[in-house]
Amino acid sequence: MSLNIDKLTLEQACKNIIETILLCLPNAYKGTVYEIGAPPQLVAKRITSGIIDSQRRNISWGLPEKSEYNPPGRVWLDYRDEPGRPLEAMAWCVEKQKSWTSESPEKDIRRTATSDGRGVVDSHHMEPVLIRKEDLFPGEEPSFEYPCNFSGEIIWQDTDYVVVAVIKIHFKANTIKTNSPETKIIRKLSRILGTELLSYRLHEQSIQAMRDLARDKLNSCNILSDSLRNTISKSGLIFSLIKQELGFLREQWESLVLAGVDSGRTKHQVISALNELLASTGNQEDPMGKTLRQAQDRFLELSLPPERGENWVRMQIEERWGQFLASRQLDGRLKEEVAEKILLLKRSLYLGKDPGIVSSFNGIPEEIKMEWVELIYRDIESIDEVFLDRIIHLLGHEELKLPYKEKSRKSLIKLKALAKIIGELEENTNLVLRRVLNGNDKKLLSGKISLNLP
Repeated sequence: MSLNIDKLTLEQACKNIIETILLCLPNAYKGTVYEIGAPPQLVAKRITSGIIDSQRRNISWGLPEKSEYNPPGRVWLDYRDEPGRPLEAMAWCVEKQKSWTSESPEKDIRRTATSDGRGVVDSHHMEPVLIRKEDLFPGEEPSFEYPCNFSGEIIWQDTDYVVVAVIKIHFKANTIKTNSPETKIIRKLSRILGTELLSYRLHEQSIQAMRDLARDKLNSCNILSDSLRNTISKSGLIFSLIKQELGFLREQWESLVLAGVDSGRTKHQVISALNELLASTGNQEDPMGKTLRQAQDRFLELSLPPERGENWVRMQIEERWGQFLASRQLDGRLKEEVAEKILLLKRSLYLGKDPGIVSSFNGIPEEIKMEWVELIYRDIESIDEVFLDRIIHLLGHEELKLPYKEKSRKSLIKLKALAKIIGELEENTNLVLRRVLNGNDKKLLSGKISLNLP
């Protein structure tokens, strides 16, 4: 039930109501507003006090004197009616939700009399500030626990109101009566204060709802960003699998068209020759020799597009051979043989698309061979649906007799479909991110709180 109003805003609202009362009622000289906290504690805490000067022009504010109700205030158990301690008007106002007027302080049964600073005991009126429960909690039942009085009776359970504050106005002695016009004015102004405090509470609720919305938007963006990052990583994995499948198709193709190629020109044959040259040096077991041999054997496991494969040979094999030969005293003939084999290795990457070799391979229509070669030796940089459709279409030709073409065709169909799904997911994620970041906050807020925002 706590109002949760900004401290300065609450204090200013209390000052305004005190000032209005003191200026309107000539016999009133001091006013105080106490905040009543949420149940079951019902902490009564003085917010501010104001005293008007004798010319009734200026009001002094603050909490100068000592009081049990100064911050942090008093809990319900400390000021409710109990045997063995003085009765207090505050307890009456909070429990009964009714006002208390001290007409004759010296005869008042409730301990509310104070001195005006001149040794004179004053009269006063205390008025509870009430707010309807349904206004504080629109559309829902309050979930807090109501406290009990000393007799064990639950207070506020059967009333439509809660007490959120108490106004206390001091009058010159013997100038105030119960149900006098002055008390009626204070009662009406207490309702105005209750309405004002309620509006401030709703304002704070709207601000909190905006903060919650901003936090939810940030959390949503973080979740969606993680999803997007995962999407991108999955897209990269699919692209890698597509390239592996294209490499497998190149291997199948080259196993057919290079079967009759002259000895010593294929990739496997050249790598075998390079390994023999390495073994002839007697240094193939030292660290540099082992690294070179591993790189050459690794190249046999790869099936890269010609341009990329040539770059791999230069960086992983040719440069290592250069370092290996430079570190040892080897004859010039070996260097020439190595250079010749590396040149053949680079050329071997283009044999599968060599026009002379391809044209001499019979059994496949010329137009299919040309399109097939152009596609499988293309160095693609991203997933291309049109490109994949052409590959899948060619794999459906009976004339193209590759050993595992049906397996490859099915794999590419599935990878293409998966790539499309991931692409749509990435696009939708970006779309949702933009909508979350640039959405209509007022529409979102209207579903969050019970306010009609302008």
